[in-house]
Amino acid sequence: MCVRPYFLIGGDSEDLIQEGMIGLLYAIREYNRDKGASFRTYAQICIQNRIKSAVRSAQRMKNAPLNDGVPLDDVLSDESQSLGAHYYARSPEEQVLARETENEFISAYSRCLSKLEAEILSLFLDGLSYEEMAAASGRDVKAVDNAVQRIRRKLAKLPSGENSAS
Repeated sequence: MCVRPYFLIGGDSEDLIQEGMIGLLYAIREYNRDKGASFRTYAQICIQNRIKSAVRSAQRMKNAPLNDGVPLDDVLSDESQSLGAHYYARSPEEQVLARETENEFISAYSRCLSKLEAEILSLFLDGLSYEEMAAASGRDVKAVDNAVQRIRRKLAKLPSGENSAS
């Protein structure tokens, strides 16, 4: 009955019912008859407060970037390497578009990267390990790691609209 007027973003009524049950358990543990309120009144207030708290917490945008974010590797790398072909298969058209998007990304950002960094970025997006990137580029694994860290810092500093094709 207490749940009906509320809506939980990203959840359903069962989640709110569970929150209400937690509020009821709190009321059972903390009820003090000497305070002068009936148990029903105290329990109803505890349940409503718990439900309101859950709704407010769900509406808070504090963790939205973490919840909605997608790792760069998963977006730009070939799905057979990052997700497994059996898990998520794209149509051939989607694979071509994804590869074009990756090429646009590399060409847009390569002007702020050194030749080594652009090469390492391309190898990284192909899904190679640090050891494989080191062997392919003829560099030390530590040099590859340093290049990856520089790439991350440089890309993080750039505005998000910078990756549009010019």
